Amino acid sequence: MSTARQTTDHGEIRQWIEARQGTPSRVRDTGSGGILRVDFGEPEEALEPIEWEAFFEIFEKSDLAFLHQDKTEDGKLSRFNKFVSRS
Repeated sequence: MSTARQTTDHGEIRQWIEARQGTPSRVRDTGSGGILRVDFGEPEEALEPIEWEAFFEIFEKSDLAFLHQDKTEDGKLSRFNKFVSRS
């Protein structure tokens, strides 16, 4: 069984996202901060790409942690991720 792990390490988060050809994004029209997402290829209209610096600024300001899975149960690279509260 493959389990999800939680991290707040910016380098680990960036490495995980880039290894899956993801880009840092946020939901459009969510104000100065935003709701973070990872965009994997086919861009969604509701998402806008942002720079890593802005991504991690929102991440820290929102007191988030990154929940992610490295591999699926059958051993394939997983894209499962979720932003969760640190508390």
